[in-house]
Amino acid sequence: MMGCRARPRDVRTSCRGSPLALLIRMKTHLFGVWALLALILCPGASEEFFEVSVWPNQALVEFGQSLVVNCSTTCPDPGPSGIETFLKKTRVGKGPQWKEFLLEDVTENSILQCFFSCAGIQKDTSLGITVYQPPEQVILELQPAWVAVDEAFTVRCHVPRVAPLENLILTLLQGNQELHRKNFMSLAVASKRAEVIIHVRAQRENDRCSFSCRADLDLSLQGGRLFQGSSPIKIVRIFEFSQSPQIWVSSLLEVGMAETVSCEVARVFPAEEVIFRMFLEDQELSSFLSWEGDIARANATIQAMEAGDQELSCLASLGPIEQKTRKLVHSYRFPPPILELKESYPLAGTDINVTCSGHVLTSPIPPVRLQGAPDILVPGEPAWLLFTAMEEDDGRNFSCEASVEVQGQRLMKTTVIQLHVLYKPRLEESGCPGKQTWLEGMEHMLACIPKGNPAPALVCTWNGVVFDFEVPQKATQNHRGTYCCTATNQLGSVSKDIAVVVQGLDHGISSTIFVIITTALGVVVITIALYLSYRPCKMDRRRLLYRQKEDDEEEESQFAVQQEKSTTHIIDSHLVE
Repeated sequence: MMGCRARPRDVRTSCRGSPLALLIRMKTHLFGVWALLALILCPGASEEFFEVSVWPNQALVEFGQSLVVNCSTTCPDPGPSGIETFLKKTRVGKGPQWKEFLLEDVTENSILQCFFSCAGIQKDTSLGITVYQPPEQVILELQPAWVAVDEAFTVRCHVPRVAPLENLILTLLQGNQELHRKNFMSLAVASKRAEVIIHVRAQRENDRCSFSCRADLDLSLQGGRLFQGSSPIKIVRIFEFSQSPQIWVSSLLEVGMAETVSCEVARVFPAEEVIFRMFLEDQELSSFLSWEGDIARANATIQAMEAGDQELSCLASLGPIEQKTRKLVHSYRFPPPILELKESYPLAGTDINVTCSGHVLTSPIPPVRLQGAPDILVPGEPAWLLFTAMEEDDGRNFSCEASVEVQGQRLMKTTVIQLHVLYKPRLEESGCPGKQTWLEGMEHMLACIPKGNPAPALVCTWNGVVFDFEVPQKATQNHRGTYCCTATNQLGSVSKDIAVVVQGLDHGISSTIFVIITTALGVVVITIALYLSYRPCKMDRRRLLYRQKEDDEEEESQFAVQQEKSTTHIIDSHLVE
């Protein structure tokens, strides 16, 4: 980065009254004294052989500064003298053989003539004045600042004020890498401009690369020093945005219902810098941005407030490029159908009227269908059902279905209501058996589940004491007896006696042996049936085949006998135990 510091003046530049001017005067006086002594010691020297000199013999002046010039001669008695220049000059000192001038506001290169006359003879000498201007301002331009992939962009560096150009070198840098260097020594004067231009083809890897320019003005050969200046760093942005955004949303929107809409751009770089703006008509939507690879996406939630056609638009921008996509969506009103029950919690035996009708906000009012009722399907006409609520109807669901056609699509909505029939408690045999058998030593619970709505509370007693039927009991002979269970709700109560029988272990083993014998007999019966079903029906087959059949039958008989003996052995074993 280039600072804007003031540059020190060249040691050859000065103003009136400076120490340098005093030193120049002293040297001039000494030169004059030595010249006079030479004439005295050499009285034969001719005045024709005088010389004219100027100091400094090489002038390097910063643009707009001043220069002190001293003209002197060896003539003992000089005549007319002075300097010739188009620069503004002021004589600031004189002596018998010298004159000193101040040149102010030196802005361009020039040649100064210093002359003296001696005995009617005039001689002169020249001084070349070189004006320099350090590269204090170095300007770097990137055109354009955002570049599409595979497109070329221009890197231009120029220095508005710098001199002399012949001593200037401009260097373009990408990061710390030198891209191009240019000097101006061979250029024609008319075409000299302190600038360098290159063209670079954009690639993705060039994104966010930094560029800078350095200017070097080397005046060491003219007795000066090296001046340097640098431009501010510029960053190039590379992008790819060739495809238009796509909107993903249902073409039908229900008024008042939230719907998700997505706007997506594919093959875009850098995807994370894509800016989305989404609108439903004039209402801007709040969106959530995400990206994956070369895909950028924005999701938003829309909610139509009025029915009709509405425009959904998505504006995607990246750098200087904007692309907009529009999509027409249709908003409609379709509230769920109305399903009414005369009573939601009727008593058993109550007449119930169920009515199903389309919502008045749906235009036109759609046809409806009520589950369990005859199909009418007349637009605007309700469907109804009349019945007497029974205990079996408790928990029964009724559904009311309505359908409309919107933009060629058939839409359906359903409303469901559950009927709750209130009835007194019941202790049915299926849920609360009157006789229950427990096996001694095993854990059992009294099985009794009442029915009723509201759900009844159940209390069971045994010998006048409340029995905790929810806790498993290890059955003993003491648990035998009759238990009384009572179910109660707001509509009444019902009681039932339950006889509990506790069987001992011997009885349990006998039951097990009975099950085994029954199973064995079943196996024998199945075996005989299979044998009879596969007996040959044709008696005229070859004798060899007949003999084979007889052998097979003999083997099957032996297998059946063995199986019967095995089953009998199992039964005997259980009996012995």
